[in-house]
Order: sequence, then structure tokens, then C-alpha cells
Amino acid sequence: MEPAPELWTLLVISLPTKCATARMRIWRALKALGCAALRDGAYLLPTPSAQSAQLRDLADEAIQEGGQAWLLNVRAHDPAEAHAYRTLFDRTTDYAVWLAALSEDRKNLSGQDEAGIARLLRRHGRAFDAIAGTDFFPNDASVNASLQWRDFTSAIETLRSPGEPQPASGGIPRRDPAQYQGRDWATRRHLWVDRVASAWLIQRFIDPHARFLWLEHPADCPHDALGFDFDGAAFTHVGDKVSFEVLLASFGLDADRGLARLANMVHALDIGGAQAPEASGFEAVLAGARERLADDDALLAEIGRTLDSLYVHFSGKR
Repeated sequence: MEPAPELWTLLVISLPTKCATARMRIWRALKALGCAALRDGAYLLPTPSAQSAQLRDLADEAIQEGGQAWLLNVRAHDPAEAHAYRTLFDRTTDYAVWLAALSEDRKNLSGQDEAGIARLLRRHGRAFDAIAGTDFFPNDASVNASLQWRDFTSAIETLRSPGEPQPASGGIPRRDPAQYQGRDWATRRHLWVDRVASAWLIQRFIDPHARFLWLEHPADCPHDALGFDFDGAAFTHVGDKVSFEVLLASFGLDADRGLARLANMVHALDIGGAQAPEASGFEAVLAGARERLADDDALLAEIGRTLDSLYVHFSGKR
């Protein structure tokens, strides 16, 4: 049996010369949808794409502006014609331009402050999403772009959180919370996702009277303090678990539904994985708070309220 032919949607549109504003608005919308221009007024999209359904709205808008519009279903007659249509949507050049800009900015990452890093992430992230969102036929260029984007974001996380721990091997012993009350707890300063969530967890569920030390270097950790989230700390990454998850397991908190959901979010933001819908919002709030608050005690207090709210939400408690 021959494979089913690829289906395409063709929008043929004509607007009065006087409708310059509407013409520009519709043209920009067509470009954002990723349409291929066959000629002036003729625009093609793969029918199975989500964008093709939006062509009807643009056709209706053209008619309301006094123009004409036709939506046509198109089939490629043979493999050569199908290949020609697909070639119209090759995003290799778009990715190359984006990658060149990404490479240039990566050279100067170390000189950026937190606000500058956040701007770079937003700008390049929007550009990448715009290309990938209209990349209907991914190829080696899209795979390479995805890898470069992952490397770029990893480099930023390294800058934001120098000294990220390497996962230790072995099991996670169960601890008695009664032996961990009123203690000094220490971690690297300039808190990021895993550290701020772990500090909140300690304060909220393990040691309500905890005192926190924010270290410039892990080597500065006092011998009698309980370190977390750095190499050699009492509580740090083990196997595929981040420090927050290790603390949960250590103190028998991993059966708590709300904390388990928080752990999934922290894990994904810290080392990758399936993203919770709330993850990007939490990351944005934390990034903004770090720009405003230089003091880690103040940062923990503010982000702690956000984590309190997320915990209630994840627990299904009112």
C-alpha cells in the first residue's frame, strides 16, 4: 500500500491597495505562522499543523477588509513535488542565524549580571521557540540547535550556581529528626532552586529553629554545621536525586503528596526532566527575587512564601 499523500493548505489572498495597515498586519501574522510564500498573495502550510487552522481567521479578516480570500486543499502529485514543498519549510538558515547570535553572546556570559543573563535567556529563548514552533519537518539542524540551546542554558546555570555538586553513590540513610533540632545548616550563598527549596524544607518540616550559614566557598563550612547541596555535604545529590529529594528521603517525608510534587519541580529545574506546569513560573519568580534581594535570608523568606503556597496547591489543601 502506498503511503497517504501529504496534505497542504493554500491561502490565496488579495487586499485593496488602500488597506496598507491590514495588509501588513496579515502579512506579519502569516510570517509568524511559518507560511511559505509561493508568490505574492499565495501562502502554503502543511495541513496537519496547528497553524493551518488559523488561516481561516486570516481569510475572514481579509474579506472583512474588503479583499478576497480562498482556502484550498493541495496534494503533492509525486514524491518530487512533496520534497519541493517540504524544502520551502527548511529552517536550517534560520537556525544558523540564531546559533551565530547565541555563540556570540556565550563568549560574554561571564561578564553579565543577573539581569543581563535573564535578558539573554528571554531573547534567545523566544527566538528559538519561534523557529522551532514553525519547524514542521525537523532535521539535523533542529537537533543541533536543540543541543546548543541546552548547552547554553547549562552554562548559565553553572554561572548562577557555581560549585554544583556531583551525585554521590550509595544509599540514603534514614535520620531521626529529633537529633537535628536547633542546628546550624550551611550551603552555598546566592541561593538557586535546589538550595532555596532545601532550606525552606529544613525550616518548615525538619528543624524549625534552624540557623543558616551562606558560604562563599564550601570549604568554609564549619565542622559542626550540617552542609547541604555541595560536594562532601551531609545532604547532597545521591544517584539521580537532588538535595531536596535526599532530604525528603532522609527524614521520611517522601510520602507527603505536596512535597513529592514540589520535589518533581525542583528536580526538573535543577537537573532536568519532565517539567511541572508551575516550574517556569517559579523559576521566573526566583530569578526576579534574586535580582532584587542581595541578602539570602531575605531571599529565603520571600521565596519561602511562594513555596508555602505551592505546597498547599500541590497538596490539594485549602
